[in-house]
Amino acid sequence: MASVNFEGRVAIVTGAGGGIGREHALELARRGASVVVNDLGGDVAGRNGSVEMAKSVVQEIRDAGGTAVANGDSVAETEGANAMVAQAIDSFGKLDILINSAGNWRAFPIEETSDEDWDAVVGTHLTGSFKMTRAAWPHMKAQGYGRIVYTCSSAGMFGMPWVGGYGAAKAGVAGLMNIAALEGAEHGIFCNAIMPNGNSRMAMQAGADWAERSGILEMDAFPDIGNSMNVEFNMPIAVWLASEACTSSQALYSQCLGRVARVFFGVVPGWQHHRQSAPAVEDIAAHWDEICDTTQGFVTPGTATEELHVVLAADGNTG
Repeated sequence: MASVNFEGRVAIVTGAGGGIGREHALELARRGASVVVNDLGGDVAGRNGSVEMAKSVVQEIRDAGGTAVANGDSVAETEGANAMVAQAIDSFGKLDILINSAGNWRAFPIEETSDEDWDAVVGTHLTGSFKMTRAAWPHMKAQGYGRIVYTCSSAGMFGMPWVGGYGAAKAGVAGLMNIAALEGAEHGIFCNAIMPNGNSRMAMQAGADWAERSGILEMDAFPDIGNSMNVEFNMPIAVWLASEACTSSQALYSQCLGRVARVFFGVVPGWQHHRQSAPAVEDIAAHWDEICDTTQGFVTPGTATEELHVVLAADGNTG
C-alpha cells in the first residue's frame, strides 16, 4: 500500500495547540503539508486565550523540518475565521484541507446551564465549524478540491447527561457535515466527521465533572484499555479523511479505544398508514411495536428526499 502523502497541500487545523488537534497538525506537517496551527489558548472553558500554545506546536513542526505558522484567532468570530483562511492563502498560496478540532468544555445540567455557557460552547463547536467552512469554501470551490474533517462526539450522537450545550453542538456538527458534503460533491470538496475518544485536557475535565456529579471515576470501569485513550489514537482516521487518496464523503466515523468504525443513522420499515387521511392517536398506539421494531432491517437515506422515495417504494397499506 502506498504511503499517504501531503506534499504541496495546505491545511488549517483549528484547536491544534494541544490534545487531538495537535496530533493532527504534527502528522500533516510530518507528511509534507504546510499547516496553519490555530489555537485560542486559555483554559478548557475557552477563557484567557493566548496564541502561545499554537506557537509551541509550530516550533515543534519547524524543529522537525516541517512548515507551519501560528494563529490565535477565534473560530467563533467571523473576522477570526476569515483571517485564518486569509493567513493560509497569504502564507502558502492556497487552502486544501480544513480540520475543525477547536472546542471548549462547560458541563452543567440543563436547568443550571446559563445563556453565556450555552452560547460559548455552541459558538465554538458548531458555529465555529460553520464559520470556518464558510470562510474556506470559496477557495476550495474555485480550485475544485477540498477536504474538510469535522469533530463530533458520542455525547452528541449517543447522549450523555449534563452536557446539553456540548451534546447539541456536536450533533449539530454532524448535520452541518451532511449538508457540506452534499453541496461540496460537485466541487470536489469531500466532508466527513470523526467521533474521537482520548485523554485530552477537555476529556480529563469531562471525567472530573462526571466523577463529581456521579461519584464514579468513569475510567475505573474500564481496566483493560491499555494506552488506547492516548490522544494520538484519534489522529490516523482524521489524517486519512484529509488525504487525496480517501474518497469518502458524508460519513461519520467513531474512534473508540483503538476501534475505528462507521457510524450512521438508519430508519426501520415502521408502520405504513394509508395516505388519504392522517392516522388517529389510537392508530399510533395500536401499531407502536411495529413502529419501534428494529428486527426487520433498516435503510440509510443519503438525503431527506431519499427518505420520501424509500417510503414510496416500500410495500404497505397505501390505500
